[in-house]
Amino acid sequence: MLKSTDWVKVEQQALEMLRNILAELPEVELIDILAEPEQKGLSIDLIAHLSFNGQRRTIVAEVKTSGQPRHVQAALFQLQRYVEIQQESVVPIVVAPYLSEDSRALCTESNVGFLDFEGNARIKFPGFFLLREVAGKPPAEKRELRSLFKPKSIQVMRTMLRDPVRQWRVADLAKESFVSVGHVSNVRNSLLDRGWAEVSDEGLFLSDPDSLLDTWREEYVPPKGDRRTFYTTLHGSAFEAALREYGTALALDGLAVLSSFSAANWLAPYARTGTYYFYADNEGVDRMRKLLKLSTTARGENVVVTVLDDFGIFHDAVEPTDGIHCTSPVQTYLDLYVSGERGREAAEYLRQERLQWRK
Repeated sequence: MLKSTDWVKVEQQALEMLRNILAELPEVELIDILAEPEQKGLSIDLIAHLSFNGQRRTIVAEVKTSGQPRHVQAALFQLQRYVEIQQESVVPIVVAPYLSEDSRALCTESNVGFLDFEGNARIKFPGFFLLREVAGKPPAEKRELRSLFKPKSIQVMRTMLRDPVRQWRVADLAKESFVSVGHVSNVRNSLLDRGWAEVSDEGLFLSDPDSLLDTWREEYVPPKGDRRTFYTTLHGSAFEAALREYGTALALDGLAVLSSFSAANWLAPYARTGTYYFYADNEGVDRMRKLLKLSTTARGENVVVTVLDDFGIFHDAVEPTDGIHCTSPVQTYLDLYVSGERGREAAEYLRQERLQWRK
């Protein structure tokens, strides 16, 4: 089968990376390294013969142009089949331009080594163990993650995280997420590549929502908007009574919902603050000023409203009790997590209480 120019370049770079990392080890003597060696039965991309403490060892490598979990799974399957038919013991590894933490974990769980072009490496055989982990991500991975967590893509993931085991047809998911079918298809491919979703006869579903949320949390940037501060003479129970009375009107007639610590207080109470937090649109702010008796202030504010540029968050709002409207558990978790140490503690409590998904 003819292979693309890109794949040939990746294979050549994989060969050089493997050669270089073995050359750095004084106790290892590299005998030779071959690309696509001719042999009967299943093929393998690279074979390296080496000597360690006077004993001959053979490393067999499957090379992938993408190190996303779906591609790593395919490599692991290929390596498993190859190892099973070998008469002598071999050391299997997966090589790719970049292997994420999830991909590296897949290799480790399968007792398979790994090597990527960023310098992450794990090679193990009797009497020898090499483990290198490099902090950070390559620029291409960062760009891909930024694209994945843009507002329209996030809408799709918010919808799926409401019920991860629900199986979606692309058209239905697009309609529910207020995005195009084409955009859902792009997100679908990314979720599948990263091993966060699977496809059944009934449609697409999240197979690993926790890993999706973990990555989203690490990449999370608070939504863009105009931050406005106010003061209200309503406090404690008086403010909550006003929210119960006017909350539905605020959420429907000009959007305004509780966020951050204020949302968490109704979803999974953990840490109270003296400040009330909201997301709103311009009409929502105007209604809040009238109904909640808000006045502008240069200091001493106790109400913080972010007037959002993108309204996707409102599509995912929840009503945990009559009249109280707030951001979803997922959105609240993300906002808390980037709100300092106290917020991170509240976020983890919320996750334990409200984001434990059935398998």
